[in-house]
Amino acid sequence: MMTEMQLKACIFNIQKFSIHDGPGIRTVVFFKGCPLRCTWCSNPESQSGKPEMMWNQARKKSLLIGEYKTIDEVVEEVMKDIAFYEESGGGVTLSGGEVLYQATFATELLRILKEKEIHTAAETTGYAKPSVFANFIKQVDLLYFDVKHYDSQQHRQGTGVDNGLILKNLAHALAVHPNLIIRIPVIPNYNDGLDDAEQFAFLFNQLNISKIELLPFHQFGQQKYEDLGRTYQLAETPQLHTEDLSEYKKIMEDHQIACLVR
Repeated sequence: MMTEMQLKACIFNIQKFSIHDGPGIRTVVFFKGCPLRCTWCSNPESQSGKPEMMWNQARKKSLLIGEYKTIDEVVEEVMKDIAFYEESGGGVTLSGGEVLYQATFATELLRILKEKEIHTAAETTGYAKPSVFANFIKQVDLLYFDVKHYDSQQHRQGTGVDNGLILKNLAHALAVHPNLIIRIPVIPNYNDGLDDAEQFAFLFNQLNISKIELLPFHQFGQQKYEDLGRTYQLAETPQLHTEDLSEYKKIMEDHQIACLVR
């Protein structure tokens, strides 16, 4: 059996002093690999589960993105900032890619951090075997769960997978997790219509969801596609801003769903 010391995961970034991925000052561990292929993905370098070369504009040379690390190596790195976590009420957030793509490592890492009384958070698509997902979220203090579309066929068109497994795991998380934040990445010509807002609200009412967040589409990752030598399908798509989602937000609130635009 593989021991904790031998277990490794492909990590493409460990970002310090983050204030946008949970409470307080946080360290975000970015896992490489994702089973989805969202057309709007702002971290395309996270999709492959293996290290890969990517052009670096600042250094004018190609750099290797992704490195295999043991749990001990990741724990050692994130614990360097424990004083900031304690002072600010922060902690460690796991992100990606999709953290559940390397679920065994991620779950064990979370367990160790919780033993050290570090607040844990994770961002997920919810796309994993239910048993894997259920075991993982037991170790997460704060869970961010993205819901990308209410319709299975449209979900597959935009992400490459249908939403059946995701909705099953969402229902489980709603039943057992005390601190869950549900988010919709709002994407032009995909799920940004007012009829889309109505359909999302209907789904959320069925699931007894009373609070969500909207993430307006942005173009922060556009340059990365060029740096990876890939075509970005949404290159000409305008960004959305908070004011663009006012009617979308109102529809949610009309359905008794508190709504925050990030």
